[in-house]
Amino acid sequence: MSEDHTHVQDFFGARAADWDRKFPDDGPAFQRAVGEFGLRPGDRVLDAGCGTGRALAALRAAVGPTGTVLGADLTAQMLSAAQQAGRGADGALLLADVARLPLRDGVLDAVFAAGLIAHLPDPEANLGELARVVRPGGRLALFHPIGRAALAARHGRALTPDDMRAEHNLGPLLAGSGWRMTSYADEDTRFLALAVRQA
Repeated sequence: MSEDHTHVQDFFGARAADWDRKFPDDGPAFQRAVGEFGLRPGDRVLDAGCGTGRALAALRAAVGPTGTVLGADLTAQMLSAAQQAGRGADGALLLADVARLPLRDGVLDAVFAAGLIAHLPDPEANLGELARVVRPGGRLALFHPIGRAALAARHGRALTPDDMRAEHNLGPLLAGSGWRMTSYADEDTRFLALAVRQA
C-alpha cells in the first residue's frame, strides 16, 4: 500500500465516527448536486470516495429501483459508518481504491465524487481510471458542499493559481484523462464541475 493511501486511511479512519456530526448541514447541497447531475431512472452510478455515504440516498432516488448505486471508499471505518447510518440500503458498499476499481470497462453511466479530487495521489491517472469504468457519453460530477475560497478559509490558507480545482487547471486535467468539462460552478455554498466521458 502506498504512503498516500496510508495517509488517507489514517486521516479519514480517525474521523469516520464523527464525520456526519461534524458536517450536519451538507444534505441539501448533496441533493442539489445530484439533482443537477442529470441521472436517469435505470442508470448505473458510482459514488467514488463515498465516505459515510451521504450522497447515496439522493443517487438512489435519481436512478430509481431499476438503477444501480455503488459506493466505493478506501477507508473501512467510513464504510462502517455508512452501514451504521443505514445507507447500505441505498447502494452496495465496496472497500476499494478508486485508482484501481474492481469494475469492467464502460460498465457505468456516471460517477459522482464528493471531496475526492484533493485526495487523489495521481489526479490525471486516477480520473482516467474513473473514465475507464464509464461508457462513452457517461458523466462525472466533482462536488464539494462548499466552494474553493470558503474551503481554503476554513483551513486557514489562501487560494493559489495552481489549485487543481481552479477552472483553468481542472479543464485540461479532465481533458487529459478522458473527460470533457461541460459546466463549472465555484460558489461559497458549493463546488460542482460536470464532465462527459469522451469517446
